[in-house]
Amino acid sequence: MTTARLPGDPPGGRRAVAVWGLGVGVYFIAITYRTSLGVAGIDAAERFHINASALSSFSILQLLVYAGMQIPVGLLVDRLGTRTVLALGATLFTTGQFAFALSHSYPMALAARALLGCGDAMTFISVLRLGSRWFPARRGPLIGQIAALIGMAGNLISTLVIAQALHSAGWTPTFAGSAVGGVVVLVLVLVFLKDHPEGYEPVAAPRGGKGFVRRQIATAWREPGTRLGMWVHFTTQFPAMVFLLLWGMPFLVEAEGLSRATAGELLTLVVLSNMVIGLIYGQVIARHHAARAPLALGTVGATALLWGTVLAWPSAHAPLWLLITLCVVLGSCGPASMIGFDFARPANPPERIGTASGIVNMGGFTASMTTLLAVGVLLDLTGDNYRIAFASVFVLQTLGVSQVLRLRGRAHRRERERVVASRVEAVHVPA
Repeated sequence: MTTARLPGDPPGGRRAVAVWGLGVGVYFIAITYRTSLGVAGIDAAERFHINASALSSFSILQLLVYAGMQIPVGLLVDRLGTRTVLALGATLFTTGQFAFALSHSYPMALAARALLGCGDAMTFISVLRLGSRWFPARRGPLIGQIAALIGMAGNLISTLVIAQALHSAGWTPTFAGSAVGGVVVLVLVLVFLKDHPEGYEPVAAPRGGKGFVRRQIATAWREPGTRLGMWVHFTTQFPAMVFLLLWGMPFLVEAEGLSRATAGELLTLVVLSNMVIGLIYGQVIARHHAARAPLALGTVGATALLWGTVLAWPSAHAPLWLLITLCVVLGSCGPASMIGFDFARPANPPERIGTASGIVNMGGFTASMTTLLAVGVLLDLTGDNYRIAFASVFVLQTLGVSQVLRLRGRAHRRERERVVASRVEAVHVPA
């Protein structure tokens, strides 16, 4: 008899790192494309002759497509496998980036970004499933955080490389040239990527049948760990996402009186903080599973405290040291959102991981899209009063925390039952 490894637990190793690293490379390129518009806003406004409201539609549309695709993508990953979905995603986001390079009209550019968002939506869930099929379950939290960390590096490429190329080479050469990266990773996926190591095939998902999609979604949703994961993702991710994707630069420049250069440095600080804290959170959760909920709730509390302090500062502008602290704390939002997947993963069998991950991933992007719209509407209604507009953050945080507290005990009990059952099964596996 043996208890060395849970049944079906993959071995990891160098080959696992190589295959998983290829999947993460696809995600890295997708993030680069996703955030490339963030450094091209002024150029886009001039090229397509649009105002700020129309410009913000690019980000909102991209998030809308991304969020709406999460459950369908999860189902596709469970049915077709990681390799097929990653290849399809790379094809779509590369085509979208190239079409954006050639766009001369606002409608065509919108369509290109929607196509890019559709392909982007297929990458992260696929990478999570790839990690769960190639590495032992105990490595899941760290593997997920490292994937997110490398993805955030794509944001730095947009800031440091694409921004410079736009000024030196121009619109079409920059975006068309960046599309080459998508072609490269697509070829690598088709040639080298494998869904799982030999001998560790997951249970095949049913091929059709009346009501399969509804049952797959309903079964994943019934698990308290899936719903808890979604609300953790919902509550933790959106403050930093809204700040980085659209409203951070206007807030720092117009409301806080910083120069564009200083504001850009603070946005970069959010990304760098995200990468460092991601490694810390991954290590802590891998060693202390019980730290998941305290870390998530602690991140929400710290974010709310810093936001409240900045918005309530008595003088016209908050001091620079406080804005720096806010940006460092916002960097913890991304790593905290990854904890949501660490609740959903042990609650679902391998053949349902994609669907469950899609449900979780919808949480944060739904909150981000809602807040992007709310801040814009409140700015229009209040004459650009950022203090009132950004107070909408606290409404969604309150909603999310209430759901996390409601589901935490139930999910913990269910997870403990699964661990006990797995140990019993491992003891009875013949040597």
